[in-house]
Amino acid sequence: MIEQLGLIGCGLMGGSFALALKRAKLVKRVVGYSKSPSTTERARQLGVIDVAAPSALLAMSGADLVLIAVPVGASEQTFKAIRHGINDKMFVMDVGSTKGDVIEAARRGLQDQIGAFVPAHPIAGKELAGVEHADADLYKGRQVVLTPVKATLRSNVQRATKLWTAIGAKVVTMTPEAHDSAFAAVSHLPHLLAFAYINAMAAHPQGGRFLELAGPGFRDFTRIAASDPTMWRDVLLANRDQVLLQAQGFREALAHLEALVRTGNAQELEDAIAAASGIRSQWQPGAAASPD
Repeated sequence: MIEQLGLIGCGLMGGSFALALKRAKLVKRVVGYSKSPSTTERARQLGVIDVAAPSALLAMSGADLVLIAVPVGASEQTFKAIRHGINDKMFVMDVGSTKGDVIEAARRGLQDQIGAFVPAHPIAGKELAGVEHADADLYKGRQVVLTPVKATLRSNVQRATKLWTAIGAKVVTMTPEAHDSAFAAVSHLPHLLAFAYINAMAAHPQGGRFLELAGPGFRDFTRIAASDPTMWRDVLLANRDQVLLQAQGFREALAHLEALVRTGNAQELEDAIAAASGIRSQWQPGAAASPD
């Protein structure tokens, strides 16, 4: 049981975590803070938090768990703001989509309190941001990747694992480097491609007309292009090296398919499509999760 959750960032991710804890009766009190006072107040009105705090430091005062649910670009500033409020009974988690940069921000911001920090990335979300869309079921059945470092207290990793498991998530542990490489490939690059495709379509002289004719294939391929711009700006910049590396691999694969289309090589084109189709048909979320 968490006596008090200090929630810093009362949006979709943080709000959903608070609601999940409340529904499971795993927390007695949630004190929340967001950069925008109106967001904090809205979270209180919706019952996501019980008390609205005027600062990050006051939100985590007296808490035994602090969840940082802010854009990754704001991580270091947030860690600095809460450092002096951390005590031996408290642990801190984040929900950022990148881990290497957040961990470095934690080292700079938390300094000698780094042992309290358990880096976490829940593989969940919605295209619609904001506390109004917070959902107690958001993490149910979804993977949560923990990326503890040498300084992270093992007891805090155990506490984090038990808590995520208790709200229905499946916990996987990876190194920060393995995490950022993997998610550049399966999450960050797909978002980059979706953004680029929509912008290219919009720039086409007949783009508006094309969009009127779009159907389920367009909907499915471009769904993630409606994601939060601030969040994805920060994610793509934070993991730029791995994103660019994966983008190069994509360019090579695309160039190969383009060459087959250009030369009319029907059999090799069909073989390449069949290979992709087979891989996608057999894929199941989380089926190949690795602890390394």
